[in-house]
Amino acid sequence: MTQLTLLIAGIISLSIGTVLGYYARQSIARRDWKTIEGKIQKKIEKTTQEVSKIISNAKNKASLVLDDAKKEAYITRKRLNRGEQLLLKREGVLDKKISDFELKQSDFEQKVEKVKRIKSSLEKLKEEATKKLESVAMMNKKQAKEELLKAVEDKHQLDILERLRKLETEGYERYEKKAKEVLATAIQKYALSQAQETTTTTIALPNEDIKGRIIGKEGRNIKTLERLTGVEIIVDETPETVVISGFDPVRRQIAKVALDKLILDGRIQPARIEEKVKEANQEINSQIKKAGEVAAYEFSLVGLNPKLMQLLGRLKFRTSYGQNVLLHSIEVAYLSAFLADEIGANSLVCKKAGLFHDIGKAVDHQIEGSHVDIGRKILEKFNIEEEVINAMKSHHGEYPNESIESILVQVGDQISGTRPGARKDTLENYLKRLSSLENIALAFNGVEKAWALQAGREIRVFVKSGEVDDFGAKNLAREIARKIQDELRYPGEIKVNVIRETRVIEYAK
Repeated sequence: MTQLTLLIAGIISLSIGTVLGYYARQSIARRDWKTIEGKIQKKIEKTTQEVSKIISNAKNKASLVLDDAKKEAYITRKRLNRGEQLLLKREGVLDKKISDFELKQSDFEQKVEKVKRIKSSLEKLKEEATKKLESVAMMNKKQAKEELLKAVEDKHQLDILERLRKLETEGYERYEKKAKEVLATAIQKYALSQAQETTTTTIALPNEDIKGRIIGKEGRNIKTLERLTGVEIIVDETPETVVISGFDPVRRQIAKVALDKLILDGRIQPARIEEKVKEANQEINSQIKKAGEVAAYEFSLVGLNPKLMQLLGRLKFRTSYGQNVLLHSIEVAYLSAFLADEIGANSLVCKKAGLFHDIGKAVDHQIEGSHVDIGRKILEKFNIEEEVINAMKSHHGEYPNESIESILVQVGDQISGTRPGARKDTLENYLKRLSSLENIALAFNGVEKAWALQAGREIRVFVKSGEVDDFGAKNLAREIARKIQDELRYPGEIKVNVIRETRVIEYAK
């Protein structure tokens, strides 16, 4: 019973507490709501004040913009009024100018009419005066003109004829000079192909067995021949053929002649090779002399000094840019002489000057100076005529042209040298490089001979055994190689081969 009472009491208490809690919560909520509402009301009032302020500022800015627009409109209207007044003023000035122009045009037309009337009156007066003169002179205008010209012609007939003759002579001389210039220009442009000199010579052998005899035991025969002639003997698989290679035409010809003699003789050995090489040297000297004589006689040049003809013949074995100098000189002599005949110059002077214009090249490797100066001194030494020397010395423009013959020789030289295929610069540079290579070796003491072989890739230096020992030969090879490196430019490498040979000769009596 007690527990039930307690339970009922608890339930009643819980119910009462729940009711009281509800009403307490409602009271608190109403109090909080009033607080939030107050805050919202304050924010509304604040926002209203800010909106009023923004509207007031916008009204002020709009008022300022409106004022500025009114000022800009006033300024624009004022500017337009000023432009309108300026246009009206210019229109008035233009109307005035048009009016003045029309007045001037009218005045000009009146003056033109007046001039026409005056001109017409003058023509009438001129005709009346002419008629009066004709009536007084008893002849018309044409008759008076003929009478006047006849009187002048009778009085100055000799003067007129002399003047006509002078004009005719001057015109003939002028046209003749022009014809010479045209002829010289045409000849200067003339071109003809020509084969160049090569650096090899081919020898045909009677059979293949001769190749082994040319080479000799351990190659001593071919080595001796190469040492004595300064060329390279190429014995390859080409049937019945041997090739002689060398940049110097004289050496190649000596080797060819010697080899031909050895093949014909059949006895090929070092001693016999030396003998045949000496004979070949003598034979080449004879050919040089004969070549000079033939060239001189070809142009009917008699009475020349034999030494001068010897120098001329040496040009047969001299090339310039791959062109044979003797053939080039003969060609220049012919061209300049033919040209001289065409224009009336001295053909004999042209022949001599053309033939000797490169005579200095015969010894230019022995004497310092250009071949022109060397040639001039040679001709002066052999008492060649002064006009010939003057004609030859200016063929390269080093001296001024003193005569028409000098111009013709220069033209002939240019025709012969500039023809397609006549010359080749690379070959001349190659030959100069090989010559420089030999000169470097020959400049050392104790060197007897020096030959450039294998297209400049090898130089063989022969020393005097009495002046250079074995140790000195090694040092000499090193010094030559160092000097070649310092003074020459070349592709690849160059082999310096120093050869020292000891030869002892005794005679049994």
